[in-house]
Amino acid sequence: MSTPTKDVPKAYTYTPGLPQRALIFVYKGINKLIPWHKLPSYIGVLNIAALRYELRQKNLHDVYPSGNYQGTPGCPHMSDQQYLHTRHSDGLFNDLSAPKMGCAGMRFGRNVAREYTTKPSEDDIMTPNPRLISEDLLKRDTFKPATSLNLLAAAWIQFQVHDWFQHENSTTEKFDVPLPDGDVWSPSDGKMVVEKTEVDVPLDETDKVAPAYKNQNTHWWDGSQIYGSSEARTTELRGQAKNGKMAVDEQNLVTFLPRDPNGIPETGFSSNWWLGLEMLHTLFVLEHNAICDELVKSYPDWTFERVFDTARLVNCALMAKIHTVEWTPAILAHPALKISMEANWWGVLGERLYKLLGRVSKTSEAISGIPGSGAEHHAAPFALTEEFVSVYRMHALIPDTIAFFDAHSGGAHKSTHTIQDVAFEKARNPLLSDGLDFGDVLYTFGINYPGAITINNMPDFLRDLHTPDGRHIDLGTIDLLRDRERSVPRYNAFRRLFHMAAATSFLALTGGNVEVAEKLDRLYDGDVDKVDLLIGCMCEPLPKGFGFSDTAFRVFILMASRRLKSDRFIAGDWNAETYSEVGMKWVQGGGMKDVLGRHFPVLRGVLEKSGNAFAPWVKMEGSMEYMGKETNA
Repeated sequence: MSTPTKDVPKAYTYTPGLPQRALIFVYKGINKLIPWHKLPSYIGVLNIAALRYELRQKNLHDVYPSGNYQGTPGCPHMSDQQYLHTRHSDGLFNDLSAPKMGCAGMRFGRNVAREYTTKPSEDDIMTPNPRLISEDLLKRDTFKPATSLNLLAAAWIQFQVHDWFQHENSTTEKFDVPLPDGDVWSPSDGKMVVEKTEVDVPLDETDKVAPAYKNQNTHWWDGSQIYGSSEARTTELRGQAKNGKMAVDEQNLVTFLPRDPNGIPETGFSSNWWLGLEMLHTLFVLEHNAICDELVKSYPDWTFERVFDTARLVNCALMAKIHTVEWTPAILAHPALKISMEANWWGVLGERLYKLLGRVSKTSEAISGIPGSGAEHHAAPFALTEEFVSVYRMHALIPDTIAFFDAHSGGAHKSTHTIQDVAFEKARNPLLSDGLDFGDVLYTFGINYPGAITINNMPDFLRDLHTPDGRHIDLGTIDLLRDRERSVPRYNAFRRLFHMAAATSFLALTGGNVEVAEKLDRLYDGDVDKVDLLIGCMCEPLPKGFGFSDTAFRVFILMASRRLKSDRFIAGDWNAETYSEVGMKWVQGGGMKDVLGRHFPVLRGVLEKSGNAFAPWVKMEGSMEYMGKETNA
């Protein structure tokens, strides 16, 4: 995969047009006085668009040297005609002119130029001590709920992240993290051992100075967490199921995913398993199978392979739509953002006019949405980026305990479990020991709160984590180490590179919070430029309605639309020929509430009364008595 061909590689460039450049110029002036999120809604929407145009031009960087490392038509030696209307599990053939682009094993890209991602020294990586930062700034002192979200939103983002990226740990290279005085971590030698990230084989001198890393998953939004990132794995997961379906087990009227010998489900990606993943993986395997039933009914002459391929396309597109127009406006509940995300899918004319008139503009993503507007990669070949990985570090969302409720008996409280008791091989405990089904669990997640993404709110469970493979890790320490070793710029450098003003002091960074500023000053030895990206993002004041920082949002502005715009199966072949008439209606007419109610009718009444599926649901009468008690509900 790393040997370039002799063919001339495709050039990737992007220069905003004159209207876009004018918009960038105007809003640069405005934002010196007023940030985008304090402008009137539709003016703010134009501001977000201006930011995106600039980011597309300046913040997409390839990490391969010159030469066609993305592949050329006919290489690898498979017929690209076979994949004109079919996703390949390895991620191949999405861009038929560059068939390796975005496939499993390709490198993560960058949102900053590689001159800013040079390999740090061991001293840089360990300064300040990441374990000390984890102890003093990440460790949960008391549970701080995010009351605008529900726990389903927390489970959803982990479910999606498992589709997008996975680095490989080195089996030989390790960090020895010194333990601060008085640290109670268990090793007797006074050090915490953490595997380094496996570096890709250097292809040129730049790679030796600024290492690159491979993604074990496909880069595309293709449901690889349930379908797998290889054709062989997809075949295994389909098992003996008929009619294009995925294999499932029926146990005591509850549908489960098949298990491996360790009690972890057989699925496309199963690391860091817990009940939230169990629930959503099962839900969308059931959704795939429901789509298959509808396709078989409507197209009885189709082969099982065509049914499977089309159902996968539909299921993946539905997940992308849910994330775009439902999850994102829930965690970033700002009017301008809601308008922008709906416009990403439907265009500025809105859903109603789109469904009435179709695409008013054949190519304009602004007017008629990204789906069907034509695939484009802008300034670099498509790849998820190291900076994108960094801004999705959201472990604070996980609560310490979950109170479970019985949706079949009016919402009565059934049990309360710690996160430890619903993780890894114990994920099904509430289903097996408490007599609950997935409808009850989904209702439970719909009315429980996640944690707020802020400092001192990462649960002890994740900071003292014992995994089934025998590892003992502090995810807080690891989050900091990963950004540092992968040369993700620290907070102030990151802001400069994303065209934002750097914080001039700790007090400015925290928006005037003296207590937090003094703590940062002490831990970062008085140097505001040393503050880690993760810590800075957790300490800065948030825009109204936002669940994470405006700094992290700059990556999101760029990459949220890029994942749609680069994908041939969304931005390009968005039509009935590829998806079928039934498939297009399934995606465009459906949402998270439809998926939940289709498979768990007990939820329909609550969902009808509730708003966004990822915001707290209306509670059943039997759950009301727990209001105000020491639960997350």
